[in-house]
Amino acid sequence: MSLKTWELQQAVLTRLDGYSALKPALVTAVYDAVPQNAVFPYVVIGDDTTIPFNTHTTVGGEHTITIHAWSRYKGKSEIKRIQEQIYAALNRYALSVSGATMVNCEQEYAESFLDEDGLTRHGVQRMRVLLDG
Repeated sequence: MSLKTWELQQAVLTRLDGYSALKPALVTAVYDAVPQNAVFPYVVIGDDTTIPFNTHTTVGGEHTITIHAWSRYKGKSEIKRIQEQIYAALNRYALSVSGATMVNCEQEYAESFLDEDGLTRHGVQRMRVLLDG
């Protein structure tokens, strides 16, 4: 049995892409890979880590998934609203992960800052997800 990393990423992408308070209300798209002509603001499912979480009878994983939000709005309000909706969509939400049982999903941290280009606001959130397979 696998640790379900790809299935979890698909579940997060599906949840955020279908969460109407986020898309289309606040962002143009939710991406796995950002196209060159992407229109701001948007969200990207970033890198993840996995630590095995096994019992005597199951194989599971403790996952962290980093989610990035990008905005060109002058000021912090847009990026903060986007991050609030990512939190609302995922924190303690029972994601449907094929072949696994969702134990927990909670935000580990969030931050936002002005990117090096001086124009783009970058929001970073990390979610901790525990799956039991």
